[in-house]
Amino acid sequence: MSPYAAGRRRVHRLVAAAVPLALVGALGAAVPAGAAPDGAAHVVRTATLGDIPLGAFSNALLPGTVGEDRGVDLGGIGSDIYPAGAKGEFWTVTDRGPNGQIKVDGSKRRTFPVPGFDPAIVRIRVTGDAVRVVKAVPVTTSSGQPVSGLPNQPGRDEAPYSYDARTPLSYDPDGLDTEGIVRAQDGSFWLADEYGPSLVHVSARGQVLTRYVPKGLHLTGAGYPVVEALPAVLLHRKTNRGFEGLAQLPGGDLVMALQSPLSLPDADAGNASRNTRLLRFSPKEQAVTAEYVYRFDPVEVVDPGEDDTSELKISSVVAVGGDRLLVEERTDRTARLQLVRLDRASNVLGGRWDDDTTSPSLEQLDDPAAAGVPVPAKRLVVDLGRVGGIPGKIEGIARVDHDTLALINDNDFGMTDGRGAFDAQGRLVDSGVETTVTYLRLPRGI
Repeated sequence: MSPYAAGRRRVHRLVAAAVPLALVGALGAAVPAGAAPDGAAHVVRTATLGDIPLGAFSNALLPGTVGEDRGVDLGGIGSDIYPAGAKGEFWTVTDRGPNGQIKVDGSKRRTFPVPGFDPAIVRIRVTGDAVRVVKAVPVTTSSGQPVSGLPNQPGRDEAPYSYDARTPLSYDPDGLDTEGIVRAQDGSFWLADEYGPSLVHVSARGQVLTRYVPKGLHLTGAGYPVVEALPAVLLHRKTNRGFEGLAQLPGGDLVMALQSPLSLPDADAGNASRNTRLLRFSPKEQAVTAEYVYRFDPVEVVDPGEDDTSELKISSVVAVGGDRLLVEERTDRTARLQLVRLDRASNVLGGRWDDDTTSPSLEQLDDPAAAGVPVPAKRLVVDLGRVGGIPGKIEGIARVDHDTLALINDNDFGMTDGRGAFDAQGRLVDSGVETTVTYLRLPRGI
């Protein structure tokens, strides 16, 4: 049974009352003043989201979507974070919902213990050491039906199974694995999705206006418009490693980051590669207008305790003025933030690196610059592994002011992999990892 079961009945009444939601979070511990040396990056505040039953949360938004939440609380809102305009308030977005992996006959199966969960845009307020949910917007189809977080296409996406990996579930062409969020001036949202990978335009009320996918994806049966507007080479995205980071430049253009290198020409090449891609999208033109090569640092530099290059990921990109981006390179344990400038000379869109017959592929290049590939220069801003009080699996970063960042972690809805994730009654054995917002001070700014 979840260790938070006693508090769930109280929160259920609060959630079911109405939307927007206003829930008190559990207390988080701030790093004591003076814990960091003068001039060093340091944590100035940590706030924690309280326990909100996932079923009550979901059914308050879309009644009847979740019949059994298996003791899972709201989590996963750490997929990204974006300033909401009011002090201490941010827009966040959930990912596809609680999911895990269980090995059956030597093969891993992707499990969805709450298949009725609908991804949601969640507005939070940080007050002292608590994170409160003040509004939630479900992501829906054109007709207002839930999109779900289930995979889209057999043969391309992992097959979905029940919580115990015994019962196959249906694919859903409407399903989204939302990972990045920005808000446009007109109040609509842009979301980054891992499945397509795709860029999703969503109204202020959560209805999908358009989903932009790679050319040749041939996604059919969706309950919203699907437009093949992204480079076809993106069809080679690694499973569950599509778009994760999303930034909005001052002029309104968007930058999407591929979480991991493409599997070109195969999975082995992608797993060994340190070359991923950033794409610039113009909402006015409804088209990709530029593509940039991003070069990861060696995995042992990002995470001294890791030797598997495939663990490198980009989870967040943040616009910091002009064509400059703050890019998060991470493993699940730690991260480093790099400053990158996107200049015209580095644009490789439409060239040989977008041709999946090119050999060697971009992903196979040990030194892209030596091969004539323009790679934007980067500068390390902060190594989060050297800062006390930073949780693992940071997936969202927002700029609060010139020298302060807000970081949010993905707690995976308190889930772990394996058969031990649920007890004999099918209830979650909570990992104890909470969703937190951490304020990081950079004395030298960005």
